[in-house]
Amino acid sequence: MKSRNLGLRVAGTIFAIVCVGHVLRLLTRVDVIVAGWHLPLWMNVVGALVTGALSVWMWTLSVKDCFFPKES
Repeated sequence: MKSRNLGLRVAGTIFAIVCVGHVLRLLTRVDVIVAGWHLPLWMNVVGALVTGALSVWMWTLSVKDCFFPKES
C-alpha cells in the first residue's frame, strides 16, 4: 500500500470516529457546556454530516487509487 493511500485511510478512519461521536451525542442527548455556553444539538448534526462526508470521500479516494493508479 502506498503512503498516500495509507494517509487517506487513516484520515478517513479518524473522520469516521468523530462522526460516530457526533451521532452518539445526538442519540443520547447529552448536555455539553463550553465556558458556560450550552452547545445545541444542531451543531452535532452539522458535524456528523461534514465528518461523515469527509470520511466517505477519503475512503473513496484511497480505493480509487488502489484500483485505478495514475500513470506517470
